[in-house]
Amino acid sequence: MTPGTVTPDIELALPARAGNIAVVRQAFGALGEALGVDEQLLYDLRLAVTEACTNVVVHAYPDGEEGPLEVFATLLDDELSVVVRDEGPGIVPRRPGSPGLGLGLPLIASLAETVRLGHGEDGRTEVHMTFSLFHHIPDHNEHDGAAPAVDPSTQP
Repeated sequence: MTPGTVTPDIELALPARAGNIAVVRQAFGALGEALGVDEQLLYDLRLAVTEACTNVVVHAYPDGEEGPLEVFATLLDDELSVVVRDEGPGIVPRRPGSPGLGLGLPLIASLAETVRLGHGEDGRTEVHMTFSLFHHIPDHNEHDGAAPAVDPSTQP
């Protein structure tokens, strides 16, 4: 999915600042709650999106320059498609002295159903992630805080 081909359910355009990562995280928490996704999926979703946004803040703009951090999320059937993009030079091999431990992209890959790195039609750097929602079917009749019921036929 390329942002703009389908109307996103979330569309955020913020300055790439550390404080705005929390704004994105809260927005995805609210979206996950509205969709009724289970706690583990919501945790994974928020963590993966946070990592992608952190990469933009830390790596996209050199020498303290500030640029945009854009995040799109679109629900398509039982899948949530998320795109995090920036106007930085792109994802390059880790350089000596680069901040961070280099664990962000592998962590994102372990949390999302699919991950694709690249450039959009406009040349912006993009991280595309998808999250499968159908494995987590909440039981809306439960009100006692118990874990939601899961349909065993949807489990791998």
